[in-house]
Amino acid sequence: MEVETACPLDCPDACSLTVTVGRGRVVKIDGSRKNPVTNGFICAKVRKFDELVYGPERLLYPAVRKGRKGDGQFKRVTWDVALELVADKMRAAKAKDGGASILPYSYGGSNGLLTQDNIDAQIWRRFGTSRLARTVCAAPTSAANMALYGKMASTTYQDYPAASLIILWGVNPSATGIHLIPYVREAQARGAKLVVIDPRTTPVARSADIHLAVRPGTDVGVALAIHRFLFANGFADEAFLREHTHGADKLRERAESWTLERAASVAGVDPKALEQVARLYGESSPALIRCGWGLERNRNGGNAAMAVLSLPAVGGKFGVRGGGYSMSNSASWNIDRTWIGAEEPETRLVNMNHLGRALTEYSDPPVNVLFVYNCNPVVTVPDQRRIVRGLEREDLFTVVFEQVMTDTAMYADVVLPATTFLEGYDFAKAYGPIHMGLARPIVDVVGESRSNADVFGNLASRLGLLHDDEPAGELDLLVKVLDSLPGTIGADLSADVPPSAPCGPAPVQFVDVFPNTPDRKVALFPAEYESSAPMGLYAFQPDPATEQYPLALISPASDRTITSTLGQLPRPDVKLLMHPVDAEARRLADGDLVRIYNELGEVHCPLQVAPAIRPGSVSLPKGLWRRSTRNGATGTALVPDALTDIAGGACFNDARVQVASLPTA
Repeated sequence: MEVETACPLDCPDACSLTVTVGRGRVVKIDGSRKNPVTNGFICAKVRKFDELVYGPERLLYPAVRKGRKGDGQFKRVTWDVALELVADKMRAAKAKDGGASILPYSYGGSNGLLTQDNIDAQIWRRFGTSRLARTVCAAPTSAANMALYGKMASTTYQDYPAASLIILWGVNPSATGIHLIPYVREAQARGAKLVVIDPRTTPVARSADIHLAVRPGTDVGVALAIHRFLFANGFADEAFLREHTHGADKLRERAESWTLERAASVAGVDPKALEQVARLYGESSPALIRCGWGLERNRNGGNAAMAVLSLPAVGGKFGVRGGGYSMSNSASWNIDRTWIGAEEPETRLVNMNHLGRALTEYSDPPVNVLFVYNCNPVVTVPDQRRIVRGLEREDLFTVVFEQVMTDTAMYADVVLPATTFLEGYDFAKAYGPIHMGLARPIVDVVGESRSNADVFGNLASRLGLLHDDEPAGELDLLVKVLDSLPGTIGADLSADVPPSAPCGPAPVQFVDVFPNTPDRKVALFPAEYESSAPMGLYAFQPDPATEQYPLALISPASDRTITSTLGQLPRPDVKLLMHPVDAEARRLADGDLVRIYNELGEVHCPLQVAPAIRPGSVSLPKGLWRRSTRNGATGTALVPDALTDIAGGACFNDARVQVASLPTA
């Protein structure tokens, strides 16, 4: 039997799926054509998702720790026993040190509207727990997009073939958001030029007309140099700037010192190639920039996003199909979660990138209870060793609500088994294309797994936090959310019809949609970030490399995991990618076992020597589990918990390391 559903995992595309089911189990996962953009093909990651559903790491029942933290020894208990223990520990923590001594910790990139920020949010708000700033990903780009444009809907995949120039900046659609690739190829076939800005020679970079392999953290200077070129050479659209923006003069002033030569020197690229990109951008129409998330993962991430996203306004690239910019379209549906029946209190706000500090240093109050769900922080959050030290505290009570025995779950006092998107309801909302689908339960629940809504509804009831008229579980919540969605979205989803967003499926910026800022204009110099960013707006902070640790370690998305989801599945040896010039300088050869290290920790793994990355940078895949390396440490063990200049994001690509042969290190 074939059943249709949708994929809510953390990818821009939200594929529609056809799943072959037999005797209540997944037989085969394939694509369907209900989402016209994904059009029947899916990534290899989701195609093997049944290996997670039925794999040996799947959590089958609630359990409590019986050994040392981190040993992974647990004793099976009933749901009643597990949830009552959690409720008791929460009550005790609040009585002793206040509700803020409880830290709910989640991210939910692979969760839709139904499995994140619903009954769980009501519990945390009503119980007065610490709040969490979810800034580990997309915080700087989101803040820049909001400040500049109020998260105006952006150009969708369908309009890429209309572009004459496409710039893919800090994004690798070969690994995530793969359905963009056919539209880029169609544009190229029609004569469009392609520019890729990325430290690595990705598959799409190999087919680009120009590839700028910039040093990590230098994107802001490159973008400002293009701004300067546009202003200085008559390519700035002065009429558009007068009518639709404010702050252009200040932006121009900040860009003035960024000559092409200076930016090229700082970024480590050919100044002639950079000038060619700037001229192409000035002369081309329609011209489209795809702003990715790779450029935000450093100390200059917020200003880099501001500088890149403001280019279409200065260059006058709006108002035509195939022009403007592409960013997250998650806000295009005008959904504001009015169904959450509790206001957020002014309790302590914890930046999730500082989890290690919160667990080891916070004392007013200390974190006594940690409730982790919809994320795996041991391998996805900076400063891995400090996080692990915190999780090893015997006076910390940790709950992990998860689908599989993750590296974080190993340190839990209580583990609670969660359903996957194939066993429950959710809403799959794309943020590249503008599409939404309903994920539905299509196979039998594995073991005693329960949905997020059912578990949090039960916990809320035990804590006396659930009102009589509020959803207490998954089906109640599904009905509530469908009824609360704006326009006909809920009715369409109920009728198994893809809903239409208010802006339509392929809006043209400054024709169909305009900035959602208070005055409907582009704010090119938002005052709040001029005062809050360490060096002000459009500023460049120098590279943190030292003589001792000269190499920039980056951690891009891979074609094997969705952040850390699926990281437990078997894979070939994980290797550090290094340029031949850097390998020769260290007398290293392809296949050598190496030690990657800095003052925070070290990682042991084999080496791959190839010119697919620029000199001075090395790369380990994002989302690795600890079993993937020889010493049980991953790239986050080398990442400082420093924050980006805007919005407090993670600085994954600011890890600076040295690499040596393991036998001689």
